[in-house]
Amino acid sequence: MARAAGKGANAGLWPWLGLALAIFLADQFTKVLILGYYQLGDSTRITSFFNVVRVHNTGAAFSFLAGAGGWQRWFFTAVGMAATIFIVWMLRSHPGQRLFAFALSCILGGAVGNVVDRLVHGYVVDWLDFHFDLLSPLFRGGHFPSFNIADVGITIGAIALILDEILRVRRGR
Repeated sequence: MARAAGKGANAGLWPWLGLALAIFLADQFTKVLILGYYQLGDSTRITSFFNVVRVHNTGAAFSFLAGAGGWQRWFFTAVGMAATIFIVWMLRSHPGQRLFAFALSCILGGAVGNVVDRLVHGYVVDWLDFHFDLLSPLFRGGHFPSFNIADVGITIGAIALILDEILRVRRGR
């Protein structure tokens, strides 16, 4: 009987792993295109506020620790791998909590995408470049730091995680 319950719990895990895989594949596919068609530093204007670029980020979010000398590659890889193990464990434990599992799946897909970049290239390939004049006081030329699909997945997951917690607190009142 315990074996059947385990199978049921794992059955609930697979859709969430599928979502993470879809984010990972979309991320890696777009990065292969960028690496194939763009040289480092190339940029194509798409709209008045969006460019496709090729940027290599050796750091983390907003190029945090990008100039740290190389050790950060392995540090961020280890953090990403540890997060992956923890997230899969959490997904196995809570597959029925839909918003929570959605959030974790988005973060998982993005984290694995960026870890693969670090392992294969030694940097993360970023290519989405949004720029708005109102950002000029914060970012040079109003350009928000370049990012990729993995980062979008992580951000959506983080927002969903915060929303899930807000909703959980409200239900507890």
